[in-house]
Amino acid sequence: MKLKLILKDGTEVTGESFGYLPNSAKASSGKPKKKNWFVDGEVVFNTGMVGYPETFTDPSYRGQILVLTYPLIGNYGVPTDAALKNVSQMMESRQIHLRGIIVSEYSEQYSHWQAKKSLADFLKKHKIPAIQGVDTRALTQKLREHGVMLGKIVQADVKFDKSMMFSDPNISNLVAEVSPAKKDILLPKGRPKCTVALIDCGIKHNIIRNFLKRGVRVIRLPWNYDLRKLREKYDGLFISNGPGDPKVAIKSTEAIKVAMEENKPVFGICLGAQLLALAVGGDTYKLKYGHRSANQPCVDLETGRCYITSQNHGYAVNAKKLPKGWKVWFENANDGTTEGLKHKTKPWFAVQFHPEASPGPEDPAYLFDDFVRLLA
Repeated sequence: MKLKLILKDGTEVTGESFGYLPNSAKASSGKPKKKNWFVDGEVVFNTGMVGYPETFTDPSYRGQILVLTYPLIGNYGVPTDAALKNVSQMMESRQIHLRGIIVSEYSEQYSHWQAKKSLADFLKKHKIPAIQGVDTRALTQKLREHGVMLGKIVQADVKFDKSMMFSDPNISNLVAEVSPAKKDILLPKGRPKCTVALIDCGIKHNIIRNFLKRGVRVIRLPWNYDLRKLREKYDGLFISNGPGDPKVAIKSTEAIKVAMEENKPVFGICLGAQLLALAVGGDTYKLKYGHRSANQPCVDLETGRCYITSQNHGYAVNAKKLPKGWKVWFENANDGTTEGLKHKTKPWFAVQFHPEASPGPEDPAYLFDDFVRLLA
């Protein structure tokens, strides 16, 4: 069955479906019904060459339709999505958070020693539509020139209409959709070295795995948890990655302020960096097309060393509006945007990139060690 991606500016690209199709779109004969259906979201692109299972299960993609620039997707299948203590063993969450996927070529045949199912079966299980046979590089060039756009995945016979409504996911509280509903405590093997209170705004599970393997007891909290009511003692606060506009998740900044009042070490990643900036009186802004890849160069301004990093964000911290006592720590070597901030004297810092990778380079993983040393 053919599907179409329609962008808000009227651009239309058509390809073959290889993912989920709603029942309303398919009759018993296998032919499409007359009743139309659609999936809408913010259309963004990712330039990573590998790591699609981790990418698709990253909660930071909530509300988005993802265009993959690498031409062949699905050739190594999908590993197990089994979880231990509600933490996925190999994925970045327990479900796919994207609203749709656009690829150049889908490989029906897959081969990998860890593969348990095809990508198509995985998408169907999680009810995610997907289109193949699209010139994704031309589509990406359009998004780079114009910036990310709202779009819809529809049946191929649907035509663009100027009165067509496009839903912007960023006006919603996407963090509330992916954050856990209640507190959870995760224990490492052996005796814990220290305890971190973790504000889960849509965390990638490899962040949790990084803490557990370092002997850290993790108190996993909802995005809007009142840290003053936490009965368990904790040694430091961590704020996770997550989707959407950080200014919508402003309640998360209250926990950061509480931890700072108690002079606890604070560490944030991705959305966590943006929330830290907002908590101390800084500001954030939306990027033209964001950073979504596994090869973003970031320079440590203290050492001059450049790291190749994994990233997934559409917003950034405004370096010019950081308050007194704060400084830019990392900077993107491509466009000069802020990739890290830290306090000049207090143990409070955050990075915009993903030191836990999954997928991508793991060189900046030392940041977890630095944070744990502050807690232990």
